[in-house]
Amino acid sequence: MFALLGPNGAGKSTTVRILTTLSSPTAGRARVAGFDVVRQPREVRRRIGAVAQSSGVDPTATGRENLTLQGRLFRLPPAELRSRTEELLHLFQLEAAADRAAATYSGGMKRRLDVAMGLIHRPEVLFLDEPTTGLDPESRAVMWKEVRRLAREGLTLLLTTHYLEEADQLAQRIAIVDGGRIVAAGTPAELKREIPGDAVSLDDVYLKATGHPYRGEE
Repeated sequence: MFALLGPNGAGKSTTVRILTTLSSPTAGRARVAGFDVVRQPREVRRRIGAVAQSSGVDPTATGRENLTLQGRLFRLPPAELRSRTEELLHLFQLEAAADRAAATYSGGMKRRLDVAMGLIHRPEVLFLDEPTTGLDPESRAVMWKEVRRLAREGLTLLLTTHYLEEADQLAQRIAIVDGGRIVAAGTPAELKREIPGDAVSLDDVYLKATGHPYRGEE
């Protein structure tokens, strides 16, 4: 899991939009799962899942219907789609609410459904753009648990976040982005080792990398 950390306007979501073929880069090249995002966008899209900041859930449809529609867009065979839908409803603890309209779901439930929809076609890479912003502590803890499970199963994840603790807890590697540029990158331990002292936090690393203190959800 790779985390992009930085305030609003730093370039995190723009990077995700480029890597998911929703925006064109003005310069440079990018490859996802071995394919160029400009020259081979269709191949990239087949291999990725994406969970945007804004929910992609249809509130008038049930949880099961949302997953089914997403699977049909990827042309999953009917039997495989039914099996995968039931599997994801179970994994994300949505079975009891599967046949309720998503409009009745809590914020945490909708976010879990968003992630499940991004996984319906078994992607090689999953992009999570600020997946826990606005969630209460309990819902965030559930999301962290699911994200860790996905990483253990071998899925490659790119996570953008405002939360220092989230990047520290979840990511194997972190890039701190400021003004559209990566100003520091490495494992959480490597970044902390760059700062002298007996007790070092990612707040210290952020201050050194950007020149200004981290102010949470800026």
